[in-house]
Amino acid sequence: MNGLIGLGGTLATLLVFGTLVGCADRRRFAPRWLLIAAALVAINDMLLTRAYGWLPDVIGGEWNWQGKLLALTATIAVAALPAFGFRRVGLTTAQEPGSLKAAVPVAALYCAFFVVIAFAFPGEPSSGEEVGFQLTMPGLEEEPFYRGILLFALDRAFTGRKRFLGVDWGWGAVLSCILFGMAHAFGFLHGSFSFDPVTMALTAVPSFIAVWLRLRTGSLLLPVLLHNFGNSLSLLV
Repeated sequence: MNGLIGLGGTLATLLVFGTLVGCADRRRFAPRWLLIAAALVAINDMLLTRAYGWLPDVIGGEWNWQGKLLALTATIAVAALPAFGFRRVGLTTAQEPGSLKAAVPVAALYCAFFVVIAFAFPGEPSSGEEVGFQLTMPGLEEEPFYRGILLFALDRAFTGRKRFLGVDWGWGAVLSCILFGMAHAFGFLHGSFSFDPVTMALTAVPSFIAVWLRLRTGSLLLPVLLHNFGNSLSLLV
């Protein structure tokens, strides 16, 4: 029940804030796509939690391998739909011509951010399973969802763009980063909603770098690799 209430709070935030933004620029607002984005968030949350514990964990282990794999499978299935498309959501290794020259320094900045975090907040001794999980699952599941199909849907909901730092930004990029941060920092427990601003900052802020890389290169390849680097570094230093 706590998970469902937490999801309800996230969806309410998305729909209320998204509607307010959309109404401020109605000509470039498609409410249908905002509802599609909300449905994607709900499906992703349900699968990550194995339907809030109703589905048996047939894989086992201390980490959520099954939830991540279920969510990733759903993301790939959505990406395969004609309304989305693998290339359009960034599920391609092809990089936009000339983009790597600009992307490499930004990727280095991303890595430097997590090096600082790793030394500022050193991790506890980790198991082989934890290292294996953090080297693979977070980036493989979260990037195709948040910087892939969710960003795509939100970009269709809000079509206004502003050119900044070499890419076209829209409200979709902003909302996808906020939702990514909320997935880590917001929830419902012990009868009340909780919010951790430090966790929000440590997840939402670097996600803007990941969005920039996705928009600049046209691919999720670098965001996936860097995401897993960031998650696993503190376990290895």
